[in-house]
Amino acid sequence: WVPIPTFEADVAEVVAQDAWVFDSHGYQQVRDLMWSRADTVVWLDYRRVVVTSRVARRSFARAWDREPMFNGNTEDFRAWLDPEHPIQWSVRAYRARQEDMRTRFADERYAHLRKVHLRTPRAAQRWLDLVAPHPA
Repeated sequence: WVPIPTFEADVAEVVAQDAWVFDSHGYQQVRDLMWSRADTVVWLDYRRVVVTSRVARRSFARAWDREPMFNGNTEDFRAWLDPEHPIQWSVRAYRARQEDMRTRFADERYAHLRKVHLRTPRAAQRWLDLVAPHPA
């Protein structure tokens, strides 16, 4: 992976705006900044089998299609053996991410946040239907 050299500055520019959405726990170097500027955090706390199967499906599709991702990076099947590959990383980091989220949800620094903790894809869909209903 080739990192984006302006990543931290890019994130700072986005979170300085009035409205934005990130679909990630946030990389460690920008996580505190994102959380301090957010008004809502949605934690999709799915079972390990759900997370791993979704990461594997996405990785397979990206490796198969060789479609460029951020900063021109591509994925190939040989990379699956790399300990930093998303599949291996998600398995290894699963518990630590859960613990980090629990800690952050309880942290007084983030008392200003609306916190939504969803444990299943069905619960996530119900919540999403409530906050952003589909037009008929």
